[in-house]
Amino acid sequence: MERWSIEVQKEYFKFSAAHFLIFPDGSAERLHGHNYRVFLELDAGLDEHGLVVDFKRIKPIVRRLVDALDEHFLVPGEHRELRVTEAEGDAFEVRYRDRRYVVPREDVIVLPINNTSSENLAAWLGRELLRLLPESFADVVVDSLRVGVEETSGQRGVYRYTRD
Repeated sequence: MERWSIEVQKEYFKFSAAHFLIFPDGSAERLHGHNYRVFLELDAGLDEHGLVVDFKRIKPIVRRLVDALDEHFLVPGEHRELRVTEAEGDAFEVRYRDRRYVVPREDVIVLPINNTSSENLAAWLGRELLRLLPESFADVVVDSLRVGVEETSGQRGVYRYTRD
């Protein structure tokens, strides 16, 4: 069986964001930030022109996703203890146990994940990419997708999707 893929790793596939991880024992990191880098590999059949997808057309989709996360406080909206509520003055209040952050609404992104690990960020990006791809590539059937989110050099979480 023959297979084809594209790999995309661009310097501008990056975003800077604040977060904190919550560990299984309930302890949590201090609020801090990373300069994340995003990588992807997409497997699909070749089209009539010998392309999996056109690099020029997929790069803006990925860039739009990473740009949306850039310079925000990323909050896990599906954690069982963490709460995000409206606060006075067009802000969000983020509470986790004895911690309380009040942050301007425009600076916060509440993601549908249970922790802001690089693995979960990779999964969110991968699922969003799978959702958006048909808008630009109606005829592409994704066989597999691999998205990596690197939080520091040599340390990344990876999401993999494989079509049944």
